Amino acid sequence: MPSIAVKLYSVFFKFLLKHRLQNRIQTHVDESSNQYGVTTRPEESVSAANPSFTDGIATKDIHIDPSTALSVRIFLPESSLSPPEPKSKPGSSQQDESDSLNHRRNSYPNIGAPTNDSRRSSLEGSKLRSDDNVYRGYSPLPQNCRRLPIMLQFHGGGWVSGSNDSVANDIFCRRIAKLCDVIIVAVGYRLAPENKYPAAFEDGLKVLYWLAKQANLAECSKSMGSGALGVGAEFTKTQVQRHLVDAFGASMVEPWLAAHGDPSRCVLLGVSCGANIADYVARKAVEAGRLLDPVKVVAQVLMYPFFIGNVPTRSEINLANSYFYDKPMCLLAWKLFLPEEEFSLDHPAANPLVPDRGPPLKFMPPTLTVVAEHDWMRDRAIAYSEALRKAQACAEDIAIWVKKYISLRGHEFSY
Repeated sequence: MPSIAVKLYSVFFKFLLKHRLQNRIQTHVDESSNQYGVTTRPEESVSAANPSFTDGIATKDIHIDPSTALSVRIFLPESSLSPPEPKSKPGSSQQDESDSLNHRRNSYPNIGAPTNDSRRSSLEGSKLRSDDNVYRGYSPLPQNCRRLPIMLQFHGGGWVSGSNDSVANDIFCRRIAKLCDVIIVAVGYRLAPENKYPAAFEDGLKVLYWLAKQANLAECSKSMGSGALGVGAEFTKTQVQRHLVDAFGASMVEPWLAAHGDPSRCVLLGVSCGANIADYVARKAVEAGRLLDPVKVVAQVLMYPFFIGNVPTRSEINLANSYFYDKPMCLLAWKLFLPEEEFSLDHPAANPLVPDRGPPLKFMPPTLTVVAEHDWMRDRAIAYSEALRKAQACAEDIAIWVKKYISLRGHEFSY
């Protein structure tokens, strides 16, 4: 059981949350008057982006949609600066790791330190320069870089709060980027009630397509002879004309993702309501198929998803007055998120097990579902996880049986 301190803080938290949610209702204006939207709240403590590897992670913010407030924060781990690793050899020692780190530092002398090398160019979306006009952040060099998987992360906050640049989310993403050795693209989607459903879902999908666009533009830029994608070298006038630009005249190729990202290994991670967005994006990725090439969603992680439904589960009955986000608070958040004419606890955005919600579950990527002990929504998340597991197990059983009889080598298991 939680401690007395946790229980007392939970009471204070729910009182403050209820006040904020009610304030959102009172100050809400018609959503059509603010399609640009907001991605953070004034009461949120935010963490500034830092494009240098001061603690093993470099970050930067990019506003990717000029018509809305949609933005992303990229978390690039320092491990991406290592040269591509050869196949592991038995008997490797710590000296090998030390040599690799020294090579990394020598190959990228501008990591976390100023440089007078005129070849360094400013990062797209980050114009941070010191008084001596020297860029202090990381710029990829035209070398064979290590490619890391890309993780799209969707923060929580009950649709109405939270942000991709909050202090809590920044700490979380830095830790996951280090532990998983991945590049994290944290999505700053539009919040309700200024932008109700489907704005947050559309923003999540838009970032996935933006990622695919980045990968394709990077390949086009290479084939056009732009070398290091516009970073790490100065261009002649002819080269600048050949470099891909968007309608505003700014470079479209994101250099960190172009140099270090592997879009064929894309993982989705969502927290609370962000898990609902991640699941939606995964479904749309399945439906899109090769239209997203070279992006491939290979897995998703749903952390205590914000699922609900009209028919209550056992946990929704027994834990309705649980700590922090209880049932009344969550219902209020859903009312702020869903349009009034569409409000239903069996809305496709709310209940993952309603019929005809999307592609068959057997086609969904491998899914890890994380639930909390005192989360009143946990049973529905577990039920969805079980449905995914059974669908996948059924598909695998069929594949085993069919392959037994279509094998070119006979009836043995030859795959």
